[in-house]
Amino acid sequence: MRIQWHGHSCFQVTAEGYSVVFDPYEDGKVPGCGPVRLTADAVYCSHEHNDHNARGLVKLSGRDCPLKVEKIASFHDDRGGALRGPNTIHILHGEGLRLVHLGDLGHELTGPALDAVKGADCLLIPVGGYFTIDAATAKRVADSIGARVVIPMHYRLGRMGFDVIGTLDEFTKLCGNVRTYGSNTIELGADTPAQTAVMTYGK
Repeated sequence: MRIQWHGHSCFQVTAEGYSVVFDPYEDGKVPGCGPVRLTADAVYCSHEHNDHNARGLVKLSGRDCPLKVEKIASFHDDRGGALRGPNTIHILHGEGLRLVHLGDLGHELTGPALDAVKGADCLLIPVGGYFTIDAATAKRVADSIGARVVIPMHYRLGRMGFDVIGTLDEFTKLCGNVRTYGSNTIELGADTPAQTAVMTYGK
């Protein structure tokens, strides 16, 4: 499974010869992130804010995408959606692996929602706070899910990201086994060791 990070919460995941894009953002809506122009077989958005819902910027191939994607209802805040509305968690199945994209999750997971994502091979998790769970909450969520590979997203680093959200290091300092990649792409397999994987935007 090939995972490419296109900044903020936008990822393209390729498995079994098909690719899926999660949470593309509109031009100019994420500081420090350039325009998204991608081609894929399917696109999924966690919610309808313009830094996550730019479906029109992803050119679809027209092929039927056989990759299974489950949707889990959640919220964009810790008040049942009263502040920022609903959020959808996506679970992608491919190559015998499970990848979970939490979108703009705003609360800890319990019950059936937690059961659905437990033991995932890869977890894409927001860590910046303010609009989403913060670093400390993200660590608790990641621990409760127990994914083998955890990839932080939706944070501030240098000139990338909103001024009001937290920095990457606020999360990584809480984690062990942090591995920094010199590119925006990693390959995930059954033998990929447990780690917190930090990807490099734009490379």
